[in-house]
Amino acid sequence: MNHVQKVRVLYKTILRLHRGLPEALQELGNNYVREEFKRHKNCSPMESQNFMSEWAGYAINLAQQLGLRGKPGPIGMLGEDLTENQLNHFRDEQIAQLYELLQEAKR
Repeated sequence: MNHVQKVRVLYKTILRLHRGLPEALQELGNNYVREEFKRHKNCSPMESQNFMSEWAGYAINLAQQLGLRGKPGPIGMLGEDLTENQLNHFRDEQIAQLYELLQEAKR
């Protein structure tokens, strides 16, 4: 499987996983994923490797949280908190995107 095929499979997998999210989160997540994949379409090979690794981790994490039925368990816990170390590695633009995402999620 070549790189383009891997990207396509990961992208479609994430969108499929999002079907298990509440409707508002599904729409928000799908829009964010589309924009991020478009934004990184022509990135460097090193950026691409990091990008794919992070999104694959997200897909695995979400699959585990949604469980076999594709819906959150009784606790309903989705996502995970970012560490201070992770936040320190974000560019200002990424911090702004995170803040916008937070504001949108609270609506």
